[in-house]
Amino acid sequence: MPNLKEIRNRISSVSSTMQITSAMKMVSAAKLKRAQDAITRLRPYASKLRYILENVSSSLDLSENDFAEDRGQERILIVAITSNRGLCGGFNSNIIKRVNTLIKNEFSQSTVSVVCLGKKIKDVIKKTDAYFVNDTLAPLEDIMANATFERTAEIGEELMRLFKAKQVDKIVLVYNRFLNAANQSIEVENYLPILPVASQNAGPSDYIFEPNKEDIVSELIPKSLKTQLFKALLDSIAAEQGARMTAMHKATDNASDLKRSLTLGYNKARQAAITNEILEIVGGAEALNA
Repeated sequence: MPNLKEIRNRISSVSSTMQITSAMKMVSAAKLKRAQDAITRLRPYASKLRYILENVSSSLDLSENDFAEDRGQERILIVAITSNRGLCGGFNSNIIKRVNTLIKNEFSQSTVSVVCLGKKIKDVIKKTDAYFVNDTLAPLEDIMANATFERTAEIGEELMRLFKAKQVDKIVLVYNRFLNAANQSIEVENYLPILPVASQNAGPSDYIFEPNKEDIVSELIPKSLKTQLFKALLDSIAAEQGARMTAMHKATDNASDLKRSLTLGYNKARQAAITNEILEIVGGAEALNA
């Protein structure tokens, strides 16, 4: 059984840990509010823009839209988004597991490359053969420290260039979609090629283009793709803060329970020590009187 000093040290250690987890919970809660507001404002715009783009694509020929060519799944590029830091539950590990599952199952017959947006998945994927090495994308992968639309647009432009140059046949996004502070869902989202919406859900495909079709398409498609990637990043950032806040809340509760248990054990051990000392004193007094 641990002595009183060891128990006191453990209580002190748990108290310090509880202060850290509580502080991290409050920081994540403050960041979550800003991240939630950002994705809430962007998501309807990005979804509607993507819907319009898919409708417009159905009315275009392949010669008018280089991003709608379905070339199969011979060369797959996965854009996986995680965080730069841990202590957020299964937020990062779930993405890593999903990417590995895609590589082993759905894309097992394909040549798969991975673009790692976030240090956590980069530390894992770079140790395998499924790591995309590109001179222009490599410096842009560390975007999670400062995820702005301008930096996201650079990545989007490079992804579009790779697809147009036929270096990849399909690009998918894998990220955590923000639902609420306690829940996130893993999304595997098609990025390129742009596939037309299903006929039963599609709106009218007979569009009148002004000033002309070429100018509108050349502006609309890149803007929509950049916005889609930026939405995925904002979703992941909001989901990260929610996951970290939830994880730190649970860690604080667990530390509180452990501290309570240790304090109870400490009091019992201290009382037992006092009782033993009293018994020794009484026994010594009885021996002197005998």
